[in-house]
Amino acid sequence: MQQQFFATAALGFEPLLATELEVLGAVEVKQERAGVRFSGGLEIAYNACLWSRLASRVLLPLASFEALDPDQLYTEVLKIDWSEHLTTVNTFAVDCTLVSSKISHSKYAALRVKDGVVDQFRACNGERPSVAVDQPDLRLNIHVYKDQATLSIDLSGDSLHRRGYRIDGVHAPLKENLAAAILIRSGWPAICAAGGALVDPLCGSGTLPLEAGLIATDTAPGLLRRYFGFLGWKQHNNDLWKELLQAAWKRQEIGLAQKHGTIVGYDGHNRAVKAAWEHAKNAGLDKVIHFERRTLREFVAPSSRGAGLVVANPPYGERLGHVSELPTFYNLLGEKMAQQCSGWKAAVITSEPQLGRSIGLRAGKINVLYNGALKCQLLQFELGENNHWQSLADGAGKAVKKNLSPGAEMFANRLRKNLKKLKKWAARQEVDCYRLYDADLPEYAVAVDLYGDEVHLQEYRAPKEIDENRAAERLREVQDVLPLVLDISPDKVHLKVRQQQKGNLQYEKQARRGVLKEVQEGNCKFLVNLTDYLDTGLFLDHRLTRQLIQKMASGTRFLNLFAYAGTATVHALMGGAISTTTIDMSKTYLALAEKNVALNHFDSEGETFIQADCLAWLDTATGSYDLIFLDPPTFSNSKGMDATFDVQRDHVELLRKTVQLLAPGGTLIFSNNLRKFSMDRAALADLDIEDISANTIPTDFERNPRIHNCWLVRAT
Repeated sequence: MQQQFFATAALGFEPLLATELEVLGAVEVKQERAGVRFSGGLEIAYNACLWSRLASRVLLPLASFEALDPDQLYTEVLKIDWSEHLTTVNTFAVDCTLVSSKISHSKYAALRVKDGVVDQFRACNGERPSVAVDQPDLRLNIHVYKDQATLSIDLSGDSLHRRGYRIDGVHAPLKENLAAAILIRSGWPAICAAGGALVDPLCGSGTLPLEAGLIATDTAPGLLRRYFGFLGWKQHNNDLWKELLQAAWKRQEIGLAQKHGTIVGYDGHNRAVKAAWEHAKNAGLDKVIHFERRTLREFVAPSSRGAGLVVANPPYGERLGHVSELPTFYNLLGEKMAQQCSGWKAAVITSEPQLGRSIGLRAGKINVLYNGALKCQLLQFELGENNHWQSLADGAGKAVKKNLSPGAEMFANRLRKNLKKLKKWAARQEVDCYRLYDADLPEYAVAVDLYGDEVHLQEYRAPKEIDENRAAERLREVQDVLPLVLDISPDKVHLKVRQQQKGNLQYEKQARRGVLKEVQEGNCKFLVNLTDYLDTGLFLDHRLTRQLIQKMASGTRFLNLFAYAGTATVHALMGGAISTTTIDMSKTYLALAEKNVALNHFDSEGETFIQADCLAWLDTATGSYDLIFLDPPTFSNSKGMDATFDVQRDHVELLRKTVQLLAPGGTLIFSNNLRKFSMDRAALADLDIEDISANTIPTDFERNPRIHNCWLVRAT
C-alpha cells in the first residue's frame, strides 16, 4: 500500500536527500524546507530509516488540520483511532515543534496531544498507555506551521544521525549525517569507487573517516542501531524488517571483503585518536580505517591508486587556545593540502567565511550547510598547479580581478562610484567612518561601513526564495572585491550577519578579540569594536542627530537613555553640557562609554554612568534635565528586563515617563529604527511633537531614508 512519508533533514541537505530517497525507490519525491516528502510502501520507509545517511527522522503523517490553540489540537487528536497504532500496555511520547503559530508553548501543546490519546483509551476501556520519554514504543510528532498542524508517527524514534558506534563525543564532533553530506557533496562515493584515498588531518573522534568508511564498504548507517520508532508500532511488519536487515548485513559483508582505497584520520590529541579507534571497532571498520596521532605540521597524504579527497572540519578556537591563532592555523592547513595532496580534491567546512579565506586557496565551489542552527560554508578545492597557495604574509585570499564574475565586477564598479562620491564628502565633514554601500544592488545584499582603513561588513539574511548556495557565492565575491577596490588586506574586512535580534543578542559576542579602534567624527573621537559584536558601538545613521545634540547642549543637564557606547554623551559634553547622565543595561557598552568620554579629554569620573534597565529606571527616576536623548531598541526581551519592550506598542508610555523628567522649556530627542513606526499623536496630543527625521538622515544614508525616525518632543 502506497503511503506518504516525510524525511526531515538539516537545511541544505534537501537536494542530496531527495536523490538518496529516489535511489532507495521512493516515488513522488518533493523537496521542502528542512526535509523531503515522498511516497512508497512500508519497505521504503524502513529502508529510509536503515539506509539514509542524510535524514534526521522519517515521519508517517496521520492527519493535517488547523490548530489555533492547544484545545483544538486535543479535539483533532480524538478523531484518530489510536487503537490502530498502540495498545494500553505500550508506552508513547509526543514531540512538538511550533513555527509562526498562535500556539506559543510547545510543551503544553504536546501535553494536549498526549491527553487526547490517553483520554480516548480511557473512555473505551478504562485503561491507558503510559508515557516514556526515552525510547517509547511509539513516538508522535506534532508540527504546527502557520497554524496548520501535521500529526505524525516518528518511525525513526530517535535522530538517525545516531548511528550506534559513538561512545565519546570528544570536543563536539560533527553530526554523522552532516559528515555524510560533506562527503557526498565532495564526491567521495565516486572517488572511493575509483580506488581513491581519503585523509582527514583534523579528525577529532573520527566522524568524517568513519562515515567515509561506511560509504566505502556499502554499510547501512542504521545497521548498528537497536532502536527504531516503528519497532513498538502496532502495524510494524517484523518479517519485512528482518528481511531488510539480512540484506543489509549481506551487503556489508560483501563490501568489507572488497579492496578499498586508504582512509586515514590524523589528530594531535591522544584522547581523540583513542576514541576514534573505539568508534571504528564498534562500526566494524577498524580494518578499513587507520587513525594516528599526528599534528597538522606533521601531515602527509597517504598513498593512493587514484585521485583522493582531503576533508577537514577545522577547530573554531577551543582546541587552539586563542582565536587569534586561527587564521595562521587555517593558512597552514591550506599549505599542507597544496603541498601533500596535489591532484586531489579538498573539502573544508567552516562557520567563519573570513577564516575560509585564510586557507590561501581558491574555492571552486561553495555550498551552504547547517550544523544544527549554525550556518556553515563547505569550501571545495581542486588542488594542483592552477590553484596556488598563498601565505597570509603574501595576502592570502586577496581578490584577483581577472577571476571576478560579471556580477562581482558590477558590485566593484558600484563601490568605486560610491567611494568617489563619498570620500571627498567625508573629508569635508571630518569623518573617517561612513556607510559606503547598502544593498544598492539587490543581488549583493550587504551593508559596507568604512571605519578608517577597516570594513564592517554586514550580510542581510537572504529571502527564503533565494538559493542559499548562490547567496554564499555572492558573499564570497563581496569579500573578494572589497580588498581589491579599497586596497586593504582581507583581514581588515569584518563580517557580521544582520538579522532580527532578540533580547540581549545585540550585546552578545560574535568573536572574542576585544580589539578597539579609534575613529573620528567631526570634533569627537570614538572607540569602536569591529570584531566582537553585531553593533560596533557607533550608529552611523545618527551622526546628524548627535551633531544636533552638540548644538543644543550648551549649559544643559543632559540625559542619555539607552546610551550604548555613550557617543551622544560625548557630543553633549563637546557642546558645553554642564552635567551628563548616561544609562544603559550593558556593562560592556557602559564601560566603553566611559572610555569614549575620557578619550575626548573629559573627566569621566565627573559624569554619571548608571548600569540599569532604562524602563525600570524611569519608573523611579527623579531629577530634572534640559536635554534628553531617547533612542530605544525596536524590541527587547532580554533577561535583564522584567518584561518585553516593543517600541510601537510601548512608545506612548515611554515618552510620558521620560517627558516627566524634562525641565521647563526642555527638549526630548526621540529616535528609533522601526521603519514602519507610527507616532500615536492622538494619545500624546498634549505634547509638542516635531518630526525632524528627514533632517537627520546623513548623506551616506540618503538611499535609505527610513533608516530611522526622529522627533523633537516638548511639554506644552
